[in-house]
Amino acid sequence: MYEKTTRGIRVVVEPDFLADQSEPYDDHYVWAYTVRIDNNSDEVVRLKNRRWRITDSRGRTEIVSGEGVVGEQPVLQPGEGFEYTSGAPLTTPSGLMVGEYSMETAEGVMFDVAIPAFSLDSPHEIIQLN
Repeated sequence: MYEKTTRGIRVVVEPDFLADQSEPYDDHYVWAYTVRIDNNSDEVVRLKNRRWRITDSRGRTEIVSGEGVVGEQPVLQPGEGFEYTSGAPLTTPSGLMVGEYSMETAEGVMFDVAIPAFSLDSPHEIIQLN
């Protein structure tokens, strides 16, 4: 699991390689990732937008952005959390995702919350430690 906290908003990500949806011989690799967002601040916040930078093992980067997550813009009271699962396909057997959520307080103040960088690793990639 990967974790980062910004302004009391904790984001935890757990990626999972989906072998049953991947076709390595066709350069098609798929991951699911589950995100847990916990509001450990004393403010009510709404997740307004998301922005992802997805980089494959060849260094190609794609930017994905839009409103909310999985069709929702959840409102989190202090102490509440929200969890969702989404997916990401790549044409390489590994990659990296990182991003941020744009949050809005009940008073209308906007701020960004960091999504920790996390690794997309498949069993089809030879891991080399440096």
